[in-house]
Amino acid sequence: MSSSAWVVHKFGGTSVANAERYRQVAQVLFEQGGGARQAVVVSAMSGVTNALIELVALASGRDLIYKQRLAELHKRHVDTVMALVPAERAEALLGRLATDFSDIEDILHALWLLRGQSEGALDLISGFGELWSAQMLAESMLAGGARAQWLDARQVLIVVPGELGPVIDWQVSRLRLERWLEERELDTLVITGFVASTIEGIPTTLGRNGSDYSASIFGACLDAASITIWTDVDGVMSADPRQVPDAQVLSELSYHEAMELAYFGAKVVHPSTMAPAVERAIPIFIRNTFNPSFAGTRIHLHGSTESTIKGFATIDTMALFNVEGTGMIGVPGIASRLFGALREAGVSVVMISQGSSEHSICFAIPRGHVQMARTAVERAFYAELHQGQIQTIDVEEDCSILAVVGDQMAGIPGVAAKFFGALGKANVNIRAIAQGSSERNISVVISGRDTTRALRAVHSGFYLSNQTISIGLIGPGNVGATLLAQLHEQLERLRAEFKIDLRVRAIATSSKMHLGERPIDLHSWQQTFESEAEALDLEAFVGHVHADYLPHAVIIDCTSSDELAGHYAAWLERGIHVITPNKKANSGAFETYAELRRLGRSLRRHYLYETTVGAGLPIIQTLNDLIQTGDEIIAIEGILSGTLSYLFNAFDGSKPFSEIVIEARALGYTEPDPRDDLSGMDVARKLVILAREMGLRLELGDVAIESLVPAALQAGSVDTFLRELPAHDAAMSGLLERARERGEVLRFVGRVDREGKASVSLSSYATDHAFARIRLTDNIVQFRTRRYDQNPLIVQGPGAGPEVTAGGVFGDLLRLATYLGATL
Repeated sequence: MSSSAWVVHKFGGTSVANAERYRQVAQVLFEQGGGARQAVVVSAMSGVTNALIELVALASGRDLIYKQRLAELHKRHVDTVMALVPAERAEALLGRLATDFSDIEDILHALWLLRGQSEGALDLISGFGELWSAQMLAESMLAGGARAQWLDARQVLIVVPGELGPVIDWQVSRLRLERWLEERELDTLVITGFVASTIEGIPTTLGRNGSDYSASIFGACLDAASITIWTDVDGVMSADPRQVPDAQVLSELSYHEAMELAYFGAKVVHPSTMAPAVERAIPIFIRNTFNPSFAGTRIHLHGSTESTIKGFATIDTMALFNVEGTGMIGVPGIASRLFGALREAGVSVVMISQGSSEHSICFAIPRGHVQMARTAVERAFYAELHQGQIQTIDVEEDCSILAVVGDQMAGIPGVAAKFFGALGKANVNIRAIAQGSSERNISVVISGRDTTRALRAVHSGFYLSNQTISIGLIGPGNVGATLLAQLHEQLERLRAEFKIDLRVRAIATSSKMHLGERPIDLHSWQQTFESEAEALDLEAFVGHVHADYLPHAVIIDCTSSDELAGHYAAWLERGIHVITPNKKANSGAFETYAELRRLGRSLRRHYLYETTVGAGLPIIQTLNDLIQTGDEIIAIEGILSGTLSYLFNAFDGSKPFSEIVIEARALGYTEPDPRDDLSGMDVARKLVILAREMGLRLELGDVAIESLVPAALQAGSVDTFLRELPAHDAAMSGLLERARERGEVLRFVGRVDREGKASVSLSSYATDHAFARIRLTDNIVQFRTRRYDQNPLIVQGPGAGPEVTAGGVFGDLLRLATYLGATL
């Protein structure tokens, strides 16, 4: 027998659900070998134990369907053996299976005749799944070249009855295991989980979670170097990932932390099953059979000190009792009588909370025990209730317990404040609080309907950056799609370097939307949208973006929709930031503009719209900087349309004006309907926005607008407009020729002064004027101020196109992140 150290592995039912899974387990074991002897504890195939227990219930209830179910179970195992075990070895195993199923059939027939079941029969039948599973895995290992044998744990593992369940007879069990191993040469020992024997040799089981317990027991008996529990998740999570999409795998936990999390329902090894490993300080690893390269979670004496908080867990379907009365104050033995009565009634108390006044005691119990508990308490305090010394016994049945766990909480001020603050921000009311002196756990009772919201809120409060922003984008057209591409390129860098966590969680068009519980993959969002998008429900879209478990939410409106602009105020009131290149809200009624500004200031929500003027150019920012530093604006004049800038830069007489318009539309330099640009309305809207930023109460109707759209083409479809525009080229060519005769160029310019005089018109400028020296889609804005009077301040650069506009929106998004605390 080899003297190398043992390592223990345990594989649950999902890991051995079929022949392919057994092969995968065998491969994992070959890769994990590393020279150590391996003891492998296996559960029954997925669902088999429940199926065996059901057979006992069916036969005892005289339901003959048990025969069909038994045959189906037999066939499942035969099929697995045939697919897994080489033919030359399968025959013997199939023979043993046939014998076992014949024995089970005999026992079930006896139960059918007796119309009842015994605990012994149930223990015997429910343990067969592990016997079959261990044999199949051992055969698979042998086929792969391992020196493997299987061990029926009932031959060595002896238990005696105990108040809290089976108690291991360690001395006898160790001795029997040593003798069994002395007689054999092997490097892989496959052991049946879940099953054991009494000292009289009667088969029994270790109860639910029994296979995990078996792994810990054999780890202790073999003085193993480690125990690895292989399951279908990557490790212990910081919260239930079904409720918290951002849950993370915990790399390390202490035994205490693991026990606390397990007690409150986290998917960890059950506390009682860990006990043998804990007593001998054997590290326990939780790993994923289907992702064996991942390190998983290590549970040992001390967890990682990197994080104050390790995890969050909940217990649902709880009830909260509150016993209250003046007669309880200062009376010794009240708590003893209360909890003694509950113990006698068989009621499990999960959490206790009592104020120092002793005026009340509240406790949480499973909801199914409410009536037993009420009866027990009323009986125990019958006299006090009738004498008025105890006034009330209140019960709130729909409750959950939420716990936060971490060894490093001890002695760290502010942890409780952060925990309660996150719940308060999510509008979750706390009904009771409990914390032990170890400070390893803080537990609260909350309403059951608040469970998921509360769990998400506290998890984000401790695990997410304060610069985590939930993003919903409406309008994934030219600008929107380009913005998503730019975000995709920068998300990881922003997260790694600046702790800015931007999460695009919703995308919508005018008719469809896609909502992602996790951040949408921006590399393939178009394919996802096409395959998974549903009909647009704007309220559902907004509610999804405004997730109460994420610190901040923003909606980015990349449309030109009047209707959406009308929702901005409501979004701000709900606590959602708004970013948009859509000019409609700021250039509509002045009262709307003023209300949005007021809401932003009063609610501390940000309404950002830099790209409404000048695309990505810092025009509004420059204007605000001038005003906020005390300068006085005399006049603003500029070429405010990248489209019209391009058109009149390109309009040199070599091509008709209509052809240049069509080219600009194809390049994305115009609005979908070029008349929105040529009408001068787009420039007028931008001029109104600048005027209002100056402090002027200017309406769109106050702007004198010279339209470049021929009167005959102002109505009709876009296609009709583009088709008939060439008929009006001569008029534009004439304007160009006359300007050239004066040595000037044509430019479409907006102007506003401090008196509120505003106009938009086609003008001509000398060739040495700043407005004449622009390129392609340049915008240029000239600020005449008290400081910049004789030599005006000029901002110039590309003012149209998806890349620069999207870049400007991205800039607003990063500006929002800095307002929320990020440092760039």
